[in-house]
Amino acid sequence: MTKHDKTMNRRRFLKTSAVGIGALAAPALISSKALASSGELNFMGWAGYDAFKAKVFPAFEKATGIKVNFNEQPDQDTEFAQAKVAITAGGIDMAEPTLDRWGGWNSNGLLQAWDPKKLAMGNYLPGLADGNAAKRSADAKGALFYVPSNWGTEALVFNKKDAKLSNPPSLGDLFNAANKVVLRPHSALAAMGRWLDTQPGKLPFPWIDGYSDMAKMAKNWDIALAEAVKAKGNVVQFWSGENEAHAGFVANGATLGHCWDSTGYNLRNDGYGYVPEAEGAFAWHQGFVCMKNAVNVDQAHELAKWVSGPEGSAAWASAFSANPVGKGGIELMDPDVAKFYNAAFNDAALSKLWWWPDQTAEFVAKRGEYADKYKAS
Repeated sequence: MTKHDKTMNRRRFLKTSAVGIGALAAPALISSKALASSGELNFMGWAGYDAFKAKVFPAFEKATGIKVNFNEQPDQDTEFAQAKVAITAGGIDMAEPTLDRWGGWNSNGLLQAWDPKKLAMGNYLPGLADGNAAKRSADAKGALFYVPSNWGTEALVFNKKDAKLSNPPSLGDLFNAANKVVLRPHSALAAMGRWLDTQPGKLPFPWIDGYSDMAKMAKNWDIALAEAVKAKGNVVQFWSGENEAHAGFVANGATLGHCWDSTGYNLRNDGYGYVPEAEGAFAWHQGFVCMKNAVNVDQAHELAKWVSGPEGSAAWASAFSANPVGKGGIELMDPDVAKFYNAAFNDAALSKLWWWPDQTAEFVAKRGEYADKYKAS
């Protein structure tokens, strides 16, 4: 990622100007082909977000006439596995992985390119679909395979009364025996690796090098795994999706966790806070891909286009308690969401955002092996 991309100011996004909203808020033009075909879309996305069925998809259907059949999956590893089945069996038109993962989908022959002429690329906020993000969303020939849907962070969710935090809070706090923690296995290993990376001599290579060199990855992750296993005694639950992360705190008594910002937001009124680690919060960029064997291709374009506009981007981001991708979206969101994000991130924290690097299918498979070893240890 470029320095500009890493320092994208979330506060600036949350306070983005309303100039031009009138033009962007006009109803999307729906292609006659989309409305003349099935009028439905088979969409695979994330489970645990009830607003999609209750509010988001009904709003999209009202705006476009297209009904969404929602295939819910707990995490994107499961989404990927289901997509590999669907490439033969069918039944999925569109899915929602993250920016660092769509390349693995494409290398497995699962995707077809988007047609930018059927989208509204000018709707997106600066930095999300242009610049380096645009390069990471296209293949070597420049074909567009990924368009953004929402973005956010993964950082420290803490019990305001009982969590033991450093000053400033650090990834190292996750491995402090004084805390009861809830962790996502592969994120925990990455957190350990990044924490070790700040200590001279702890790793043979810079942590980031392991994402592009499998030999360096193995040497770094062997060490991170060994150190994480030593500290595993304070783990009260592992999570892979929102429901498990939430349960780790309210049901199993975790005092600290490394979780999505949506978890922090959902627990904000129950005595928990959300704070970025001193090393820089993990940042994610989520978006849409179109299956190679999609039947409802025009309908998939219409959903992607709707989510790039003010109404759609606000609805999608609100469902995830995340940031909208479209210009004018924040003005349509709950002010409580903007308040939460502004409280969590000052300019210094924003400048340290650590965007998940690209991860090949080979890397993800190896990462999964390490995560399984960590859980089984």
